[in-house]
Amino acid sequence: MLIENNQNIEVVIEQSNNRLITNEKKLKIRIIKDKMFKYTTVAGALIVTLLLAYIIFYIAKKGISSINWTFITELPKPPGEFGGGVSNAIVGTLIMIAIAAIIAVPVAIAIGVYLSEDKKTKLSYWVRTGLEILQGMPSISIGIVVYVWVVLQMGSFSALSGGIALAIMMLPVVAKSTEETLKMVPYSLKEASMALGVPYYKTLLKVVIPSGLSGILTGILIAIARVAGETAPLLFTSFGNPFMNANVLKPMNSLPLVIFNYASSPYKEWHSLAWGASFLLIVMILILNITAKIISRKWKIKF
Repeated sequence: MLIENNQNIEVVIEQSNNRLITNEKKLKIRIIKDKMFKYTTVAGALIVTLLLAYIIFYIAKKGISSINWTFITELPKPPGEFGGGVSNAIVGTLIMIAIAAIIAVPVAIAIGVYLSEDKKTKLSYWVRTGLEILQGMPSISIGIVVYVWVVLQMGSFSALSGGIALAIMMLPVVAKSTEETLKMVPYSLKEASMALGVPYYKTLLKVVIPSGLSGILTGILIAIARVAGETAPLLFTSFGNPFMNANVLKPMNSLPLVIFNYASSPYKEWHSLAWGASFLLIVMILILNITAKIISRKWKIKF
């Protein structure tokens, strides 16, 4: 009996040791997999960062030499003449972005508020689906649609049609950011406001929306940064204009159009202007993105 008990104990000990060895092997494999995943993620992030840094450095290297007072304040010169600037494109870009923001921002905020308040209705489901489809739609398709809807009806290209095309592209970005931001606002704030007898619409306008203002502003800036560099929809809408023009019902130039037209031209002096316009556009987009990051970090929703 004693010998059998000892043998049983030895078998149990051996099985326990085997289990420990197996568990140690599994733990080592998990640690190796974890480190591999971590290093792969870090490597991917470094590759993306280095590519972005290289693109910015290359554009800055090519374009910074063209940036001067003349470049910002003067109009383009005819082919074969050196000098000139892109003042008309700068003004046109700002005007069309302003038109797009005036059209898109109020509508997008209203849609975002509706989606955050009525989360489970059929209408909100289809509106949310439509926004997702619109956000993934190619910009050139939006340009063609606006060309048919607006340009052909007006009988001419215009800054207004370009602003409408950019507004359609801004709409889903601002609406989604507004919805996600307002979802983070505690429901207790709205309950407290309505318990004091404040009407529902005033609660939304004076309590809910101001509480998520930082996220809404961030979404607006990100949307502007996205559409600021769009070329395809403007080819079918604003078309471009070599002269200074502030009439929104007439064709108007923009920085993306300058880059597209000048980069594909056979003239070296226009190539340098294209690089300068590229650098200026990159700087504008970087400023907008950095501003959005600062706003989102400084004015987070805290309760």
